[in-house]
Amino acid sequence: MNKLVYLGKRIALAIPVVLFGLTMAFLILYAGPLDPVYSILGRKASEADIQRLLVDLGYRYPNGQEVPLWDQYRMVMTDLFTLNFGQSWVVQRGRPIIDLIGARMSATIWLGWWSVVIALFVGIPVGLFAGLRANTFSDYFASAGGILWRAMPNFWLAVILSGLLSAGGALSFYRDWGADYGLATKVVGTPPEVNNLFNVIPLFDGIPVLEMLFLPIPELQNMAVAFKWILPGALVLGSASMGNEVRIARTAVLESINSKYVETARAKGVSARRIVFKHVGRNALIPLLPIIMGEFYLLIGGSVLVEAIFGINGLGSLYLRAIFQTDIPVIMTLTFIFTIILVVFNITQDLLYTIVDPRISLDDVEG
Repeated sequence: MNKLVYLGKRIALAIPVVLFGLTMAFLILYAGPLDPVYSILGRKASEADIQRLLVDLGYRYPNGQEVPLWDQYRMVMTDLFTLNFGQSWVVQRGRPIIDLIGARMSATIWLGWWSVVIALFVGIPVGLFAGLRANTFSDYFASAGGILWRAMPNFWLAVILSGLLSAGGALSFYRDWGADYGLATKVVGTPPEVNNLFNVIPLFDGIPVLEMLFLPIPELQNMAVAFKWILPGALVLGSASMGNEVRIARTAVLESINSKYVETARAKGVSARRIVFKHVGRNALIPLLPIIMGEFYLLIGGSVLVEAIFGINGLGSLYLRAIFQTDIPVIMTLTFIFTIILVVFNITQDLLYTIVDPRISLDDVEG
């Protein structure tokens, strides 16, 4: 099957999935017991103020008649799919939501990038190392470490690590480490200067629908400061996936190293290094691919807890704050963005399967 045809079919099939997820979120937020009016005005608001606010929020028409739920649903979905996200109701009332997201996305992308990099460059090599030295002390030590990392919940590890990093903790030296080089930053909590660490590079500047996408890149002199600031959260966020990668990589290596094509390569005199990198390593990536893509799923859910515990002002903390303060437009916008990201990663995973393993066709993936 042609890749473009497959991509078109997957996008068409993804539309009902996105609509279903957004519909469930809409029903919970708009038809549920949440009341944003009291979150904005408080319990002592007058009836006249409440009625005016209901009109401003789109719950009532100017004549006082209630807007039907279907009309609210149609307006909300139209705004989301046209990227008209509107303004915040509570978190920063009146501020455009796209500005709220833009101000916080840099921290979340930086956190997510390093959590994935740390997990990949630690978990996969350790798993390969354990598989190549099966049933040795090194294998037992690495496997036990992988199981331990996998068993520790992210929120528990985040609380323990934040306590160790706080004043008087066993790792409190980390707060002042590098002060002579200008690297000392507040570890638990976003330092005020973090917003100045990043240069925002537009990826699709001038394209109306896509110009909201950008890439936050720290300036060279700020790279070490930004890395030090995000490292504790990145370690926590990547910990669970790191343990999975160790276990799956070890198992994949054991399955590949005893296969017939490896024995044939040995019989032909192929060097051990070439066998490991070209045959064993590449085939071990096939079962690891969903684990690696699962890293991105973890970032979306896990970043909410990690950012809240470490005080990182990213999208995760914004999402949590919007939920507690009943800021419905912010919740719907972030739900829409997270849902789109999950769908894109799902499609990307299927396409990567055909690159890693040429024996797999798009027809096999679709089936």
